[in-house]
Amino acid sequence: MHPLARITLLSFALGLSACAVHQPSDQTAPTTPAPVPQPSSQPAGKPLPDMPIPKPPKPLPRTSATFAPPPGGPSHWDARLGVYVLEEQLDTFYRQRTYYRWSNGWSRSVSPNGPWEETDISGVPPGLSRQFK
Repeated sequence: MHPLARITLLSFALGLSACAVHQPSDQTAPTTPAPVPQPSSQPAGKPLPDMPIPKPPKPLPRTSATFAPPPGGPSHWDARLGVYVLEEQLDTFYRQRTYYRWSNGWSRSVSPNGPWEETDISGVPPGLSRQFK
């Protein structure tokens, strides 16, 4: 046998015999790396409160599904009152081609600028009549 082949074969046999004698380490579970601590805005030593995060309030609808908005100026739908509230005129409301205004009593008009005619509570949408008395 060639001397180089003999040395290689002996090295291989010796290496395998070392593996047969070696006892495997006692590992029951694979090791996982330790978690890296994350920076916190909370002072050290104090736990975070266990409270649900509140949801932001729903935005109020700008329009009604039933009634068309007033032509012209800005307004928003008030579902509680059942009318559009005109944003540039104090205590002035709109529903179904009629404007309503509260000024120590009710009046109504077909235009936001008048002419206004006085009306009693029966001539005002129910939500408005409950709001102002």
